[in-house]
Amino acid sequence: MWTFVIVNAVIVETLFLSAGSGKNGVLTTAKFFGLHAALLMMFQLLLVARIPWLDRRIGMDRLTVWHRWVGFTLLWTVLTHATLVILGYATLDDTSMGKTFVALSGVPASLLGMWAAATVLVIGVISTRPLRRRLRYEVWHGLHLLLYVALGLAFVHQLEETTTFTSSAFAKAYWWILWLFAFGALLTGRVVMPLWRNAYHRFRVAAVVPESDNVVSVYVTGRHLDKLPAVAGQFCIWRFPGHNHWWLANPFSLSAAPGGTGLRLTAKAAGSTSAGLRNLQVGSRAFVEGPYGAFTTLHRTRPGALLIAGGVGITPVRAMLEEQATGDVVVLYRVRSEADAVLLNEVRQLIELRGGQLHLLTGRTGEGGAPPPFSPDGLHHLVPDITERDVYVCGPPAMTKAVLAGLRDLRVPASQVHAERFGLA
Repeated sequence: MWTFVIVNAVIVETLFLSAGSGKNGVLTTAKFFGLHAALLMMFQLLLVARIPWLDRRIGMDRLTVWHRWVGFTLLWTVLTHATLVILGYATLDDTSMGKTFVALSGVPASLLGMWAAATVLVIGVISTRPLRRRLRYEVWHGLHLLLYVALGLAFVHQLEETTTFTSSAFAKAYWWILWLFAFGALLTGRVVMPLWRNAYHRFRVAAVVPESDNVVSVYVTGRHLDKLPAVAGQFCIWRFPGHNHWWLANPFSLSAAPGGTGLRLTAKAAGSTSAGLRNLQVGSRAFVEGPYGAFTTLHRTRPGALLIAGGVGITPVRAMLEEQATGDVVVLYRVRSEADAVLLNEVRQLIELRGGQLHLLTGRTGEGGAPPPFSPDGLHHLVPDITERDVYVCGPPAMTKAVLAGLRDLRVPASQVHAERFGLA
């Protein structure tokens, strides 16, 4: 992946240097930022295209973080490009930037670029943490989809700028191939593949089983599920037509290892969508996107494993226990009380079957003078050979942060640490 990024960056630099300078130094610099903005846009598409090759190795959570940082880099690159273009022509014509802006808005190619830049700016502003926290996810997501409009406008803007596309035959072929590859990956991963899989597998709700007062398991069946490339530890994005609006979707982990006969999700009532799952009708349709995620045994590097779960984060861990072939497994399960431990009986049975160990961590942190369970001392006390194990972490953000900090202090190699925060934003 990094080779792909570096090679394309080098090609863009070469095209910039070989295409000649602009009408003045400011416009030449503006062109430099414009070319790199186009490259960043295409990387953005690839990061959110949900390409299986990337997702299984990196994980959607890390790809989402990268998407966010690339997005803000793109915002500043686009604003710099736009500002320099206006400044460059204002300098060239010896006029004010305001008059130059108005004049450029009358040029179709420039106007498309302005619209694209304005759209990117709006998306960047609503994605800042203070505003993002105030918006409902559905509202934020709907506005965020305007990014695809900005990409389309930017593509036409670049197409109309003849020096970008036609400086050479190689440049023209390169930009067309890169844009088509990026848009093709997005359409394949986000539209074609989900539609094909759902048409092929015909997912249906097979059973709805309450696990407790606020936790429910939903069993989903379908055709040819043995051909669905799902493994324990992954998650899917679930929609239930007729139960909620089509744009309301939730990422839920598979709470049982997929065996080719059915899928199971287990969810805690944390919102309107998850709270209403117990009212699903058996036989109703299910629309499933995925499976996604790198929280799997694909990344195992050591014979022993430590699985750390908090609350409903036990669901992918429970699935992985079902898939584990060896007994050298330790599970740390953090909950407020034993009554809050979702799927506890199943976890205990699987641990016993595998010959592993289960530490059910209840009560308040540090209660009874014991070190916090996820501090370096606490982790080493519970699992003395922790540095010799692969460590999988799934739980609330605060718990995950504490565990990762403890693992760093214990100098557990990063290649042995696997954590995934399931979310769409």
